[in-house]
Amino acid sequence: MALRRIFLALRSGVPRLAPLSTAPATREQPAAGQRAVPGRREAEAARPTVPAVDFSNAQEAYRSRRSWELARSLLVLRLCASPALLARHEQLLHLARRLLGQRLFEKLMKMTFYGQFVAGEDQESIQPLIQHNRAFGVGSILDYGVEEDLSPEEAERQEMESCTSAAEKEGSGTGKRERQYQAHRAFGDRRDGVFSARTYFYANEAKCDSHMETFLRCIEASGEASDDGFSAIKLTALGRPQFLLQFSDVLTKWRQFFHQMAAEQGKAGLAAVDTRLEVAVLQESVAKMGIASRTEIENWFTTETLGVSGTLDLLDWSSLIDSRTELSKHLVVPNMQTGQLEPLLSRFTEEEELQMTRMLQRMDILAKKAAEAGVRLMVDAEQTYFQPAISRLTLEMQRRFNVEKPLIFGTYQCYLKDAYDNVTLDVQLARREGWCFGAKLVRGAYMAQERARAVEIGYEDPINPTYEATSAMYHRCLDYVLEELMHNAKAEVMVASHNEDTVRFTLRRMEELGLHPADRQVSFGQLLGMCDQISFPLGQAGFPVYKYVPYGPVMEVLPYLSRRALENSGILMGGQRQRQLLWQELMRRLRTGGLFHRPA
Repeated sequence: MALRRIFLALRSGVPRLAPLSTAPATREQPAAGQRAVPGRREAEAARPTVPAVDFSNAQEAYRSRRSWELARSLLVLRLCASPALLARHEQLLHLARRLLGQRLFEKLMKMTFYGQFVAGEDQESIQPLIQHNRAFGVGSILDYGVEEDLSPEEAERQEMESCTSAAEKEGSGTGKRERQYQAHRAFGDRRDGVFSARTYFYANEAKCDSHMETFLRCIEASGEASDDGFSAIKLTALGRPQFLLQFSDVLTKWRQFFHQMAAEQGKAGLAAVDTRLEVAVLQESVAKMGIASRTEIENWFTTETLGVSGTLDLLDWSSLIDSRTELSKHLVVPNMQTGQLEPLLSRFTEEEELQMTRMLQRMDILAKKAAEAGVRLMVDAEQTYFQPAISRLTLEMQRRFNVEKPLIFGTYQCYLKDAYDNVTLDVQLARREGWCFGAKLVRGAYMAQERARAVEIGYEDPINPTYEATSAMYHRCLDYVLEELMHNAKAEVMVASHNEDTVRFTLRRMEELGLHPADRQVSFGQLLGMCDQISFPLGQAGFPVYKYVPYGPVMEVLPYLSRRALENSGILMGGQRQRQLLWQELMRRLRTGGLFHRPA
């Protein structure tokens, strides 16, 4: 069966991990091999406290920048905050290109928007900026910013073609998937309403190979630039998205089945990490459904797979569908509307199975290259209809490669209602199985599109109702992870945020929990050209901080720049503080004769 082959492909040649234990794991007793290093708490007593960081000191914040760079930042960020200009920015760019010609237009871009948000055209030209930022304590997350400039019609055509299986084209498979995990023509162009994330559309396997080669070059460049760099990848660039849709549908239905069983046992409403099912009652329910014989069911729930507690939680439940148990042969769940048992995964054609296998192989190649280059690999989050599969595949990579330290980082979008459940379950899984947890926390990039899609198609909005609720979710998830870091010296988290309150919250909790920047467990991330008044004071105080650094030829990154300007409008129309600090530093230099300031 296709799903069994997924896990076999991911785990081939990898020693089998110890079975999951259902004994409660406490923060006071982390998993073996992941305890804080001996004497760490004693050593902390002799170390200085967490350094204070002043985000209002404009002179220190912009010490790394020349005066003309400050003037450019003021101009570009002010233009990005103008709704009237942004509404017509594509027409204005087209007009400027016609009037100036290609050469002068590219020079204008390099002096303004391109120079503000993009590091350079290729791996060689970006090195001076990377080294300059590093001299002031700021690292880099490299990303090749080139995008195909597809028309909405072509993007929609490619998306519908690549998200529809052969069985669905024949009319025999579409209805088996939840509506959320089916392709919908109205949302075929996944760029609509998405400003801060690059979008890939599947054309063919050769294009996916090309994307992989690009990611490999980014990893190489990051490894050459520093010994602690990051590189970012997107799984939709590496294969046919139909596979991600179908696998996400499987994982979601399997989790829903668990919660249905929990409700039958009177345990509805508990946090996912706290919900435990009585195995004996569960066996009886499954037998009544006719999914398998009683003997087969008893073999699924053994002390080898579940321990001796007589209960199982969502982590145990999720493990039952991988290649380690016979249950994966059945993979059916009851349809609560029809009462009929339905297969979790539609049958793949031979070509579709080959495409799926090649996607997994590309992931493996990238992870091995990252390990070889000493570069940490961030798997970006994407739309909710792809994300369950992306998260599960990321976990499989973490199991293999995060043995001694976090090499693979998953991304958690805290604007999602289930973000806390996802974070807590993954932390628990890493603790149980003995691998190193690595995560990037973001607020999220697809809010407008996700909400519109949920309303149009008819499923629950997955997004928190307000910005305040999203901020509360972010801080709740972050606090949980920081407490894990206090007990686990090998876990790491990146706080990817432009929100000064969130950064201050992180610094305060680090102080309270005794997490010192010298441990390099907590890092911070912002976009190149944004929030230097946060990034550089952190870096100069000794905190690990990184800029997300895109690069590529001017004309080929225009789609990226266009969406970056639109995204920044949301940040910058309320970002008057940043402009005030820039202006304050320029005026200080003018008064003191420092306009020709040379960073040193």
